[in-house]
Amino acid sequence: MARTWDAVIIGGGHNGLVSAAYLARAGMNTLVLERRHVLGGAAVTEEIVPGFRFTVASYVVSLLRPEIIRELDLPRHGLEILPLDGTFTPLDKDYLWRTNDHGQTMREIRRWSASDAEAYEEYGQLMVEMARFIKPILAIVPPDPTRPDPRELLPLGGLAKAFAGLPRRQQQAFVQLMTMSSSDFLDQWFETDPLKATMSASGIIGTFLGVRSPGTAYVLLHHYMGEIDGAFRAWGIPRGGTGGISEAIASAARAFGAEIRTEAPVAHIRVKGGRTTGVVLESGEEIDARVVLSSADASQTFLRMLDPSDLDPHFIEEVKQFRFRGSSGKVNLALDGLPDFTCLPGVGDHLRGAISYSPAIDYMEQAYIDARDGRFSRQPYVDTIIPTLVDPAMAPPGKHVMSCFVQYAPYHLAEGNWDDQREAFGDAVVDVIAQRAPNIRSLIVGRQVLTPLDIERTFSLTEGNIFQGELSLEQLFFNRPVPGYARFRTPIRDLWLCGSAVHPGGGIMGAPGRIAALQVLKSRKAAA
Repeated sequence: MARTWDAVIIGGGHNGLVSAAYLARAGMNTLVLERRHVLGGAAVTEEIVPGFRFTVASYVVSLLRPEIIRELDLPRHGLEILPLDGTFTPLDKDYLWRTNDHGQTMREIRRWSASDAEAYEEYGQLMVEMARFIKPILAIVPPDPTRPDPRELLPLGGLAKAFAGLPRRQQQAFVQLMTMSSSDFLDQWFETDPLKATMSASGIIGTFLGVRSPGTAYVLLHHYMGEIDGAFRAWGIPRGGTGGISEAIASAARAFGAEIRTEAPVAHIRVKGGRTTGVVLESGEEIDARVVLSSADASQTFLRMLDPSDLDPHFIEEVKQFRFRGSSGKVNLALDGLPDFTCLPGVGDHLRGAISYSPAIDYMEQAYIDARDGRFSRQPYVDTIIPTLVDPAMAPPGKHVMSCFVQYAPYHLAEGNWDDQREAFGDAVVDVIAQRAPNIRSLIVGRQVLTPLDIERTFSLTEGNIFQGELSLEQLFFNRPVPGYARFRTPIRDLWLCGSAVHPGGGIMGAPGRIAALQVLKSRKAAA
């Protein structure tokens, strides 16, 4: 007789694994089905060039919720986060280098502008306060505006009370963060162009918006909410790459009794009488389940894995209107040595953090204009790290890997296709690095270029959107992914969403997976 699982989870990305760990911890017989041969979704480590291990897609961590690390005891399962030492912005004849040493960073900014150094201190304090204020929303289940239930509004009451208690200036700053562009917001504080350009980059990550587009200031705050050991805006590299995070969560899930299968792609979610009864794999195998959780995005879940007759046509149209618009690419380089920057020659600590190719606001905006017009940025914004400087095991002795996150790479091209333009895109990224570090070309012994189309094909992320949908304000909170279905439930009974398609959105956060699992457990308890 076929086994009936308490819970089947579609997708072994970090959110799906988080859900599995919490459900299994609560005693539910839980099965995770991952379509690829390796766990982690976009948070994955793979050997692309022999001997070189890459964080293929996601490459740094900051947003992973501390409560998940604590509740699942992830350090015991191998999680170790190595801090990144600041951000280095190379220029033609100069540089901007902000480090984790506050005094050194203040001296560096003062070298550019005394007023900016003074403002930097105040700005940092404000953003920490804003992050502390908004942080509780990461654990809130959004209310359903189509069904006013006073109980659903209770979590927002504490937030409203906290807002009323903020000093007037912080209230004004919060409103500005919700409405302004990252460039305009930073213009109020700073005058140094490379500083503003580099800081504004956090406002465009994974969005099809420019630094001058309204709404990007919120994305700036979204990334500021990341913390490591209680320090806001701290970024780190997981030992073993981002796949190390996924493997630690998977280890915790297995320890609680969850079963995890790879190379088990789900073709169809079964529905009978308005409720799910399990899934069908591409192999034809049928798996029975009392509850199904999908960590795939809304388009993959509702438009690919469900029969249209099982959903209301109006709901289907709303899912189709949810914007993805992938805008990011990734270039991974296997290196025979370290890049040598003309503005700061030699090997030094400046290579141990993020290296941001963001020289000016106009440069950043032009990169967006290229994408808006349907082509990849000829001079893209590139954010690179060399993880082998803090985790040497990622490459053979004396060798290195360089991870390059790139914007912009629009999913929809005005002319041609990505299969024909992939290598030209990779060349454009290397060209930008070579302008500041001319020796880079002679160091490359292998490379991997991922366009938005490649990201879609490899990781099943619709249009290559790394956040399973844009983090624009109209697609957040109770609108994510569809109004009326932002509480992790779906129109199909016992089918839930647990990935970045739901609140609070994308990044290696784990919050959607955790909240979804807790909601499932709450629902089962209420039904008992």
